[in-house]
Amino acid sequence: MLSQKTLPLIGWSFVLCLGIPCWAQGFKVYISTDMEGCSGVKCSEQVAGEDGKQLMAGDMNACIEGCFAAGATEVVIRDHHGGGRNVDPQAIDKRAKLIQGETPKSRFKDIEGSAAIILLGYHAMALTPGGTLAHSYSSASIQGMWLNGREVGEIGVDAAIAAEYNVPVVMVSGDDKCCAEARSWLPDVAACQTKVGTGPQSADVLPLEESHRLITQRTKEALAKRNEIRPVKIDYPATLRWDYLPKGSLRTHNPEFKPVDNPRRVEKTGDSVEVLLIGK
Repeated sequence: MLSQKTLPLIGWSFVLCLGIPCWAQGFKVYISTDMEGCSGVKCSEQVAGEDGKQLMAGDMNACIEGCFAAGATEVVIRDHHGGGRNVDPQAIDKRAKLIQGETPKSRFKDIEGSAAIILLGYHAMALTPGGTLAHSYSSASIQGMWLNGREVGEIGVDAAIAAEYNVPVVMVSGDDKCCAEARSWLPDVAACQTKVGTGPQSADVLPLEESHRLITQRTKEALAKRNEIRPVKIDYPATLRWDYLPKGSLRTHNPEFKPVDNPRRVEKTGDSVEVLLIGK
């Protein structure tokens, strides 16, 4: 009979031959979670209240379940909406490490060593027709963003940041416009559509149980193909440009918002996308 003392001496390869599960077979997954694209969320009132926080927690747990079902042995989940203090830690699956609050030196704190990243509950870029709560990092101050001259939203920029750590985005969840945007940047990504965007403050949403089952299943499928998906390719030095709205402007996901003709443009170029990214 093998004891704990003998296992390190004989080596993990022998243990694997015996069919004994081993931590070395597992992998780490990073989940970045926004709120606007979460199951059941369709308007600003939900995002600003307790309803949105609970819906966000439900999606988190469904995704965590899919990660461990796919064989992950470590899951880090980032509360990434607003200031990052949305969900009640007691409501989140204890198998995962939850990161909350501001992390100014790294958008994806503790992503190092991850085999894959999932962008959960994301949304389409600002001014996307029919996109539910569509915006780009700040609905109050940013009208548009461009990465190396290509119009981009949070999906593309976050994929580029993850690529700096050599971590591929394997799944994105959100409305149909979010999923289409994800595929345009990441052709091999698994897109998990939890609703159909019908306007900046509306959506046709799936029933929660059905949406959670879909997230779990798509997570498992995406992670099974993680080794076939490459990080997004970005040419460096990279240029990131964004157009600021005038102070006091309507939010971009306000149905009454009209594009501003002469926004203030900011353009920076450097070796890293992450250091150029403004706060959310």
